[in-house]
Amino acid sequence: MKERVLELARFAADAVADKKAVDVVILDIQGLSVIADYFVICSGNSNTQVQAIAKGVREKLAKRGIHVKAMEGYDDAKWVLLDFGDVVVHVFRQEEREFYNLERVWADAQQLSLAQ
Repeated sequence: MKERVLELARFAADAVADKKAVDVVILDIQGLSVIADYFVICSGNSNTQVQAIAKGVREKLAKRGIHVKAMEGYDDAKWVLLDFGDVVVHVFRQEEREFYNLERVWADAQQLSLAQ
């Protein structure tokens, strides 16, 4: 089961990379939070790119039968959160990513390799 969730996180990371997301990071937050097991965090250079990344990951996972449970922030496109249950994808504009700095907030989380 845990391997399948990690596979989902890596698949989501690949999906955001397909839309040219920058600074893609997977954080393993298992045991640190009940929110999810993994965060996928990335940045886009504009509102349009943030929306394209969010739409792309949603569509690519849907093709695998994995549907987003909730999506927040799409219209403003400063920070889009896509909740897939055990995996939460955060797509930021660079300015918002630097401000919220989730990597610092979740500093106890292990940062995983994007390689499969």
